[in-house]
Amino acid sequence: MTQTAALTPEQVKRYSRHLIMPQVGSKGQRNLLDAKVLIIGAGGLGSPVALYLALAGVGTIGIVDFDVVELSNLQRQILHRQQDIGKPKVLSAQQTLAEYNSDVKVVGHEAPLTSENAMEIISQYDVVINGADNFAARYLVNDASYLLGKPLVDGSILIFDGQASVFIPGQGCYRCLFPTPPPPGVVPSCAEAGVLGALPGLVGSIQAIETIKLILGVGEPLVGRLLLIDALSMDFRTVKLRRNTACPLCGDNPTIHELIDYEIFCGLKPPVPVA
Repeated sequence: MTQTAALTPEQVKRYSRHLIMPQVGSKGQRNLLDAKVLIIGAGGLGSPVALYLALAGVGTIGIVDFDVVELSNLQRQILHRQQDIGKPKVLSAQQTLAEYNSDVKVVGHEAPLTSENAMEIISQYDVVINGADNFAARYLVNDASYLLGKPLVDGSILIFDGQASVFIPGQGCYRCLFPTPPPPGVVPSCAEAGVLGALPGLVGSIQAIETIKLILGVGEPLVGRLLLIDALSMDFRTVKLRRNTACPLCGDNPTIHELIDYEIFCGLKPPVPVA
């Protein structure tokens, strides 16, 4: 990949706190400017992830979302404001991020992610961040990322609980932990059980940090580890994960070789795209 030319004087000033860090420096900042990151969902998790990646100077940020901004979103989705109610989340996200950093190109994919378009969309990016709020999308993103050889930065939230991990193809995947989606109705959604408004900010920030570490090639990403957060007790635990040799996707004898129509698999109705 051809790296961005020397930083402009404005960029040197904007990213000065990065440039003085030995783990980033000028080369690292140019790597960030060259990077292409896809965020699944412009909601609770996607909001802080998108904001911090844009502020960090990640050059291309793709956002997949087919929903519109609702009043109930404003309790936690910091990409959107009151004047954005009724607006497509992708458009609201593009406008908000443009106000923060003109260096960043924000690509909107205003459509539900499906088995028909997932491979084409995800193939355009270097790193995928999963902020989906349902199991149908979560498994679809995991499978497509693995099949395309893309690193996946995963996160989820519910009530006071959060978790995060990083899956690198060949070193395990989401199915190593949870081989198949749960039956419909077994696990409540945030809309059914609720979520503390500040919790996505915590988990989303962790996802943003893990993404930046992958781009820079520094530190120890959450590969082979699952970070569990109990915000009610403010307890952080790390559980070791290993690639499951019996995993249906990345195991020694995989049975999944193409994307599944998860809406039907999970007993859900396909989402209706926003016109």
